[in-house]
Amino acid sequence: MRWWKAVGLAGAAGVVATGVVIVRADRRRRAYTPDQVREQLHLRFARATPAQAAAESTPPATRDASGMRGRIRRLFRR
Repeated sequence: MRWWKAVGLAGAAGVVATGVVIVRADRRRRAYTPDQVREQLHLRFARATPAQAAAESTPPATRDASGMRGRIRRLFRR
């Protein structure tokens, strides 16, 4: 068997394996009832809200000219 045939077969096997993984994930996702999905979304939102509020309450760090702007300017000067 030539090497390019082996590479082709390996590629086809990879495509099939990817399809199997996608179908399994889709079946797992569809197994939830709408109430279960809603509950999970509420839990994720509750976890994300305090973290987001804490991130918004801290003041953003200020950068001086030696920060990102200075780096960009130096790149364009070259």
